[in-house]
Amino acid sequence: MQSTMMDFPLTLTAILERSGKLFPKVEIVSRMPDRQLHRTNYGEFYRRSRALAEALTRSGLKRGDRVATLMWNHSRHLEAYFGIPAAGGVIHTLNLRLAPDDLVEIINDAEDSMLIVDDILLPLYEKVRDKTKIGRVLVVPLSGQRVSAGYENYEDFLKQASGDFQYPELDEREAAAMCYTSGTTGMPKGVVYSHRALVLHTFGVGLGDTFGLKQLDVIMPVVPMFHVNAWGLPFLAVMIGSKLVLPGPLLDAASLLDLMEQEKVTLSAGVPTIWMGILESIEKNSGKWKLQPGLRMVVGGAAAPEAMIRRFDKQGIMICHAWGMTETTPLGTGGRLKSYMRDASEDERYATRAKQGLPFPFIELRTVSESGEAPWDGQTMGELQVRGPWVASNYYKEGADTDKWTVDGWFRTGDVATIDPEGYMKITDRTKDLIKSGGEWISSVDLENALMGHPAVKEAAVVAIPHPKWQERPLAAVVLKEGMQATAEELRAHLAGKFAKWQLPEALVFVDAIPRNSTGKFMKAKLREQYAGWKWNEESESK
Repeated sequence: MQSTMMDFPLTLTAILERSGKLFPKVEIVSRMPDRQLHRTNYGEFYRRSRALAEALTRSGLKRGDRVATLMWNHSRHLEAYFGIPAAGGVIHTLNLRLAPDDLVEIINDAEDSMLIVDDILLPLYEKVRDKTKIGRVLVVPLSGQRVSAGYENYEDFLKQASGDFQYPELDEREAAAMCYTSGTTGMPKGVVYSHRALVLHTFGVGLGDTFGLKQLDVIMPVVPMFHVNAWGLPFLAVMIGSKLVLPGPLLDAASLLDLMEQEKVTLSAGVPTIWMGILESIEKNSGKWKLQPGLRMVVGGAAAPEAMIRRFDKQGIMICHAWGMTETTPLGTGGRLKSYMRDASEDERYATRAKQGLPFPFIELRTVSESGEAPWDGQTMGELQVRGPWVASNYYKEGADTDKWTVDGWFRTGDVATIDPEGYMKITDRTKDLIKSGGEWISSVDLENALMGHPAVKEAAVVAIPHPKWQERPLAAVVLKEGMQATAEELRAHLAGKFAKWQLPEALVFVDAIPRNSTGKFMKAKLREQYAGWKWNEESESK
């Protein structure tokens, strides 16, 4: 028996049309590099996004052509999020924190034909210009300065549009956007997102038990729009018509808190390093910022330590975990508690909230160890594997026969995780970061989170270092808070109540900073290389 339902395509143009028709008066606020606020609304955003689509079409953009962006978080970038796919093109967000050589590799691999770039980022583009084949460059005049000769002014480009634009007949499985992985294990790989995947992901992250957003919310994505679509928040804000606050390049804690207070932000999202800075500022300046009651902060990219979640709760701010990857569009889980868990003990509730959470609807998880699929007991570690309608089935220019996909169609994340009987997933490590000591596994993430629960510790990274007897042993690199002190013995004593003696890091080094990659994650490979020759017969503590 066949259904009688319409075959209505799931495309971003439907979201764009909805915002323009239903929410034209809702604000979009962008902070410019000079700290001035630029205010527009969804009505103007709708008109300008369509104008961009029309101008791109008039300029000769073909279906599937890649248009790169080199931009901060602001309303013009949001226009590109919708205007490029509305013309049948593919928006390719470039990570402006990458080294020029890495950008060249990615631009050439993606075969980008056009670029939209902020004027303040032109110096970065000019370092790669002669090594790429980008044919046309549109410059967004953020700073108010005249656009340099040899480039086109983005505003003038939009004036080519007549306002009478008809969308091409888009198939929901056509490409709409692409991002590249962070390349922690080699050359970054392209992931191409279909309209369908982006629309379904938007519904998934907007559900009550995920981000729980409504039209009356005020959303501020601190996570960059060049980093896996700012976790889908721009698409979600446009779909539900929420006020959107875009912070631009000013991402220090005080600037973010000022903006949150002024614009009455109710939900923000970013990596733990951002929130640690905000937490320290709030604690040092009690009562300075009047933030919205029930403010929620979504944490992804790395695990938020349980101690950090507790400290934020004392400030009346709710930390919500999320997990995902470039290959999962990017989010796949969220950390909300089930209703009956309110009756659990405080420690049990916090332990669950410190996990990466439950899979979103239509996302399926499993963990697989050497002996097969692992039970959901919360203890047995295995490689996390995932499948679902917004999970990649291959990489750009590569087939599905790589070892990143299983024979039965699951994506191998490279994360090591446990899943408890309630279905909550917890990342215990990356496959390459697990420490195998005397035949037993030690989670570097668990040690890091416990170390960061010490009142004197600002950050901690734990890596495996070769050991002549035990194969590997954990070394902890620790950054102390300003004005605070702690010894290696004190930190080991802090860990001793939570870990067996053989799991404790024998080596502790106190450092000024831990190296990070362009997305804010610890670069553990650099630490392993730096301390590979550690002499275990010497004093463990090092200044």
